Amino acid sequence: MILYPAIDIRGGQAVRLTQGDYERETAYDADPVDAAKRWAGEGAEFLHVVDLDGAKAGEPQNLDAIGRIAVGVECPIQVGGGLRDAASVASVLDAGAERVVIGTAALRDPEFLASTLERHGERVVVSVDARDGKVALAGWTEAGEEGVVEAVAELTSRGVTRFLCTAIEVDGTMEGPALDELNQIAASTKAHLIASGGVGNLSHLEALARNAAPNVEGAIVGRALYERKFTVAEAITALQTR
Repeated sequence: MILYPAIDIRGGQAVRLTQGDYERETAYDADPVDAAKRWAGEGAEFLHVVDLDGAKAGEPQNLDAIGRIAVGVECPIQVGGGLRDAASVASVLDAGAERVVIGTAALRDPEFLASTLERHGERVVVSVDARDGKVALAGWTEAGEEGVVEAVAELTSRGVTRFLCTAIEVDGTMEGPALDELNQIAASTKAHLIASGGVGNLSHLEALARNAAPNVEGAIVGRALYERKFTVAEAITALQTR
């Protein structure tokens, strides 16, 4: 499994939210490029970058930081946050992202998703974020009615080959991933899945590696790395215990 250190950008800083709540923010790096270089220097193979301002605004707000991260590290990055039209997707790819992560628009705009998949193929990741088993939208500020398992199955039928799945209830808590929910989602698709939310120690990563479905290919980790609960190298080793 691949480790994806997370870099969430808000107001130009690298921050972490608890359970997706913009009022429960902890700032870690004044410049997110510092975080990116730290994780890459410790051996990260891929970075996960979220433009939190973009997620709320509906279009990218931190393209300068994204571009500086892409230039500043050798490993590839995937970027999400406010990518709801073709121009936004193109701007992030032009800034140096290897993949784009689309959330709300994938569920609300079938034509946009179809055209993006046709143009960019496997460079597209669809983020399906769940609260109480239901899909959350618009930077987690809106509650959807559709079940996350049903949403992933339907999106798979439309050609999505990689999903990012976040359990909002545990995100930023470091209390452990929502493994049962993750495996229910994994059973509904043959696509690749990246797990996000709840990792607080190495045993959580080892549990993912041993017990997650075979199509779960990676795990996003944020707060635990920033608070030095373990190193990137230790996390990578833990994810190889499968």
